[in-house]
Amino acid sequence: MPVTTDIAATYRGPGRVVRRLLDMGQREDRALAILMAACALVFVAQMPRLAREAHLTGQELNMLLGGALLGWLIIAPLLLYGIAALSHLLARLVGGRGDWYGARLALFWSLLASSPALLLHGLVAGFVGPGPALQGVGILWLVVFGWFWLSGLRQAERPTA
Repeated sequence: MPVTTDIAATYRGPGRVVRRLLDMGQREDRALAILMAACALVFVAQMPRLAREAHLTGQELNMLLGGALLGWLIIAPLLLYGIAALSHLLARLVGGRGDWYGARLALFWSLLASSPALLLHGLVAGFVGPGPALQGVGILWLVVFGWFWLSGLRQAERPTA
């Protein structure tokens, strides 16, 4: 299925989409592509906020964008691999029987699938600025991301037949 269709399907049943991705077999290149696409979308979501910040503070926009690009496309993927490993270890403590790949895929897919809410958060941060609207959209994204991640991790840590 196309990625956009899978993202829409994730809002209806995140566990089913992650199970389908896991059933396609272990492909680290697929997991890395999902992660890099998610990180690229997070970077794009930061652009309106950074443009607003540059305008209001007089800072150079290119410097802000360069820092965000470095952070989201170089550093964040490394940190997300570590977070996925920790989530797998925690799942093992409570009886999970999945593998490292499943934990990575669940985290990376939840970040990519929740990107529409994150893009909305970036627009609100850029056009409205700090306030209740930004906090509300941020909480919405956090809830959606957590729902997707926990549902995906539950599927990934189930015993395989």
